[in-house]
Amino acid sequence: MSPGSGGHELHGRYPPAGRRDAVHRHEMLRLRGRSVAWVPPLLLLVAIALIDYNTGGEFRTVSWIVLVPGIAAAICGVWGTALFAVLAMVTYTLVDSAWPHQFRAGLPDFILVAAGGVLATLACVVRVRGERRTLHMRDVTETVRRTVLRPLPPGWGGLEHAGIYLTADAQARVGGDFYDIQPGPHGTRVLVGDVQGKGLGAVETASVLLGAFREAGYHEADLMVVADRLETRMLRHREYTTALGRDDADRFATAVLLGFPADRTDVVDTVVFGHEPPLAVGPDGVRSLPTRGGLPIGCRDLAAGSPPVCRVPVAADETLLLVTDGVTEARDGAGDFYRLADDLSRAVAADPRVVAPGRLVAFVRDGTLRHSGGRLADDTTAFAVRRTRAPRPPRAPGGEGPEGGRSPY
Repeated sequence: MSPGSGGHELHGRYPPAGRRDAVHRHEMLRLRGRSVAWVPPLLLLVAIALIDYNTGGEFRTVSWIVLVPGIAAAICGVWGTALFAVLAMVTYTLVDSAWPHQFRAGLPDFILVAAGGVLATLACVVRVRGERRTLHMRDVTETVRRTVLRPLPPGWGGLEHAGIYLTADAQARVGGDFYDIQPGPHGTRVLVGDVQGKGLGAVETASVLLGAFREAGYHEADLMVVADRLETRMLRHREYTTALGRDDADRFATAVLLGFPADRTDVVDTVVFGHEPPLAVGPDGVRSLPTRGGLPIGCRDLAAGSPPVCRVPVAADETLLLVTDGVTEARDGAGDFYRLADDLSRAVAADPRVVAPGRLVAFVRDGTLRHSGGRLADDTTAFAVRRTRAPRPPRAPGGEGPEGGRSPY
């Protein structure tokens, strides 16, 4: 999908070359859809036999054939490795028998080749089991990621959108950062946030908040009520984890909640929960939306009242950019923070096409990695949205559109 398209998502660890798992290795050992993993050990087997045949009796290389099943164990399957172990013993016997008796390597080296073949086959069994377990865990992690960060259709909710998600942990595919778009009869709502902490607890909390957002964002007409529902859901989740004996009683989340009203195209409603305010990026420059921030989700007991809802004008050619602290707190070798707004201002001045959501998040990704030298201290998310069309008329109660048809959302 091109950078300027309606939906663009990138996930995982950057650069991907740092994670050469079983799938990547098997792809490298295929030619036109067929496995060529058997070629290196076979060439080695033939080479050793030819070298031994063309050298003098004082310098025999046939015992080197023990390397063949060892090479096969690293790149072939179990049965392929076992086959090369047998071929190594057969070839050793034939080549060694062709020499006069006084030059033969004999039984000791044959035992070495046989033992090497058995050990190589056992090592291959262990390797294959480990790869299968790794691939299974990757599939499980991918399922979790797609549950928390569900794929968003292009133009979803009347918004052109793009998102990048980079995990600080090279072995993980999902963490505490989250984002989503929820269309509904009262407009389209967007939520981007970052759960405090790491590990499965942060992933679980992100999933809980997204579930509450997807329901409240659709049904509730008032964006403040949606914000209250998120706060209540966080408190309920903390009570639940505390009852289980887990140490999650102080977990919170920073977030930005956006509302694109169904009856207006020139404004956006914002609720900021202790998060960096959104940036409005347009051909004329970069500006921070004037918002009044509130406390993070889960901290309302520290101050009375709900975070305010601010209605802010947004031009049709402006893209709203929301990032997590993996971007704002990225440091270079000297310890200086990444100045995203300044970097974006220079980029937009040089090329106004950067304001397209896909190009914008790609710029943020590359700039963050360049500034930090590729060393991410925290999960990093950038999410960009802008309107693509006039909003739909508000739907009637019961989820039906103005013509009585069922809502597509």
